Amino acid sequence: MVLKTFGWSFAVTALGLVAAVLFGGWAALGLVAILSIMEISLSFDNAVVNAGILKKMNAFWQKIFLTIGIVIAVFGMRLVFPVVIVAVSAKMGPIEAVRLALNDKDKYQQLVTDAHPSIAAFGGMFLLMIFLDFIFEDRDIKWLGWLERPLAKLGKVDMLSVCIALIVLLASSMTFAKHAHQHGGAHADKAETVLISGLAGLITYLVVGGLSGFFESKLEEEEEREHEEEEKAKKSGKPVSAIALSGQAAFFMFLYLEVLDASFSFDGVIGAFAITNDIVLMALGLGIGAMYVRSLTVYLVREGTLDDYVYLEHGAHYAIGALAAILLVTIQYEINEFITGSIGVLLIGASFWSSVRRNKRLAAEEGTGTDEKAEVPSGV
Repeated sequence: MVLKTFGWSFAVTALGLVAAVLFGGWAALGLVAILSIMEISLSFDNAVVNAGILKKMNAFWQKIFLTIGIVIAVFGMRLVFPVVIVAVSAKMGPIEAVRLALNDKDKYQQLVTDAHPSIAAFGGMFLLMIFLDFIFEDRDIKWLGWLERPLAKLGKVDMLSVCIALIVLLASSMTFAKHAHQHGGAHADKAETVLISGLAGLITYLVVGGLSGFFESKLEEEEEREHEEEEKAKKSGKPVSAIALSGQAAFFMFLYLEVLDASFSFDGVIGAFAITNDIVLMALGLGIGAMYVRSLTVYLVREGTLDDYVYLEHGAHYAIGALAAILLVTIQYEINEFITGSIGVLLIGASFWSSVRRNKRLAAEEGTGTDEKAEVPSGV
């Protein structure tokens, strides 16, 4: 099972490391290995959240996620995206931006760094909406009950998550504008761009998430109707239309996953410049890491890990909230990538530990004949 799921990741790792040695020698191999580990540590929460969505898809779309999806993730976000940033921010053609990335790495790094406030605003708002919608939803199983119960009650207010996200964005952009004008510098005229980028992240979440949710609900309605009138549906040809609708639902969930991956990759791409400014080595290292995150997502789905360890999804969403806050803070201040990665790992680790404790408690209750409850306090 492990080899089947991670086989492509192992193959990509071998090819990537060989390519690194051929490109820049043994030093390049070391840099690629470090970048791969960094990407995996920063994106583990991404894998957990992805698994929660991917388990709703059939085997075909899971395969699409691992094939076409990884092409988008590696070449789109880890190679093309940084070049596009430079091309747009420096108002130059894509070919010229590629030449700059290969021939003038210091200037290329500076241009990407200058574009970071806009990138962080977009990614931060998208991830913040994911976190807010999660904590404001009333769930049967709660990890931090003392916090999640009152938040679930607040979540009954319509559009509360959007309102909070807009307030956070306005506060971030105004703080950035005030700081930039006080100290001058390259970002003095970018406060408006930060605001627009944040709004773009919010709109992207609402559109993509809304479409995927719409088609998913339509699919569930169709499946329920089929279950109730199975014989009649076969005669009228409804299974055919249901398959087509399933394709629509899966497509928009796939699109949602890709945008989600893009938002998670922002901190990895920017953080990679602390290790190297060579675009080729960055693409190799981050690409290998992205492949493992993809494989880990599928592994969690096929093993039913999220069903066995019910608080993992909670921990991952809290990690998303932390990452969103960090991205918004880095619009103005620099935060070490080690802190970013550590917070996510600690939160997911704590949720896993709480899940293990819950499972042991339930096993003990079953042994004494106690009925399982829908919600079991974690004690965290």
